Amino acid sequence: MYILNHMVQYQRIRFDASFAALSDATRRGVLEQLGRADASITDLADKFHMTLTGMKKHVGVLEQAGLVTTAKVGRVRTCSLGLRRLDEEAAWIERYRQLWGARFDELDKVVEELKRKEKVDGRKK
Repeated sequence: MYILNHMVQYQRIRFDASFAALSDATRRGVLEQLGRADASITDLADKFHMTLTGMKKHVGVLEQAGLVTTAKVGRVRTCSLGLRRLDEEAAWIERYRQLWGARFDELDKVVEELKRKEKVDGRKK
């Protein structure tokens, strides 16, 4: 029981870190940029028109979530995409997408039935 609870807690913490990292437009932009090519923190700060300190904070959040890795060579810290994929997060989102899709399908059926009844009632008058 303890192992299962620990796994659930770990997954929740990981999800929290992932979604927190992805919740910011700048961090999503950094991931897109790094998907094209590795970049130094200085280059990223310039591209996103922010201070070095600000970009370091953004990169730190992405790094904590496992989405970015950094390596320091001399005075330059280079960022690249992390090895961690978002498969579990995507599966979680997909479950809720299916749930909402099913609910909207049911709502569509109710609306169509109401429209059909309205049309029939309109003919009776």
